[in-house]
Amino acid sequence: MAQTPASADKAVVLVVDDAIDLLALMAKVLATHYTVKTAADGAAALLHAASKPQPDIVLLDVEMQGMTGFEVCKALNANPSTAHIPVIFITGKGETRDEMMGFALGAVDYVAKPINAAVLLARVRTHVALANQREALEDMVRARTAKLQEAHMDMIECLGRAMECHESAAAGNRFRRVSQYVRLIALAAGAKPAAAELLGKVAPLHDIGKLAVPAEILRKPGELSAPDWERVRRHPEYGAAIIGEHDEAHLKLARIMAFSHHEHWDGSGYPKGLKGEAIPWPGRVVAVADAFEAMTTTQFHREPMSVEQAVQEIRRGAGKHFDPAVVEAFAKALPALRKVRAAHSDALGDIINLDFSTAAR
Repeated sequence: MAQTPASADKAVVLVVDDAIDLLALMAKVLATHYTVKTAADGAAALLHAASKPQPDIVLLDVEMQGMTGFEVCKALNANPSTAHIPVIFITGKGETRDEMMGFALGAVDYVAKPINAAVLLARVRTHVALANQREALEDMVRARTAKLQEAHMDMIECLGRAMECHESAAAGNRFRRVSQYVRLIALAAGAKPAAAELLGKVAPLHDIGKLAVPAEILRKPGELSAPDWERVRRHPEYGAAIIGEHDEAHLKLARIMAFSHHEHWDGSGYPKGLKGEAIPWPGRVVAVADAFEAMTTTQFHREPMSVEQAVQEIRRGAGKHFDPAVVEAFAKALPALRKVRAAHSDALGDIINLDFSTAAR
């Protein structure tokens, strides 16, 4: 059916009616104020509703050949791309039962036949204004949510740095490397880019529980005593407690990572001794990324391994410490991991050896 020329400053109204004369009349009345799209049956209505420019509101006849207006409304609501569009039913029926059915389906209003031009324009104007206000409010909520998430991500980075300095006193890039390692391994394992990105962003919190372990224990050279080792083994539980329980997806994910990244595929890990698929997948990914980072970075109790040695060690751990599928993804991502390691090397050395006194300047 016909469509009036679209205008950037005009709302778009889709009018649906199988009475061609009435359809043309409504289109003429509305075209002075709106961009109008018309459809004479349900199938055409659904096509117009999903195509650009999408309507800001739909005027929908109830009694039509083929799909009824109620059926079209159900189909609009079932499609995520059109479910947000307000529907006003046009009907010659005045029975309360039909009106209640329409409202139950999500209609915002009714316009009765015969059509009164002034009433039609008033109803459309009201509901277009309400839709615009709702959209503006939703945009504001989305913007505020994005800012809140950005603040959370900044805090995650700060906490990652704090944990790194607490554990090793190094002004290094461990949190950046682990973040990228997790993202790349997740991608190689088949995760969608958005999911892999989120995993990488929250990965720096996986060891946050070590803030509850005294630094002298974490930095102690040589073997740990049984009491000290028990404190270290509790850091996943400490981490989950520090992060807390939240509704936000990224903080939920961070808590899962913190709690489960030391569980082993064969059930020999901690804190719960989970085994195989019972270990949350994010924890399995972080376990491999964290092991690669720990093996290839200088520790208080040992010198770092070469990348080749670390790869062999991780391969030997497949099916024991690590999920074999994640180890396979790690091997696939290894060329990219090497680039990350080179790009984010620890160039500043040990921060406690840096002298920031006036005399040294």
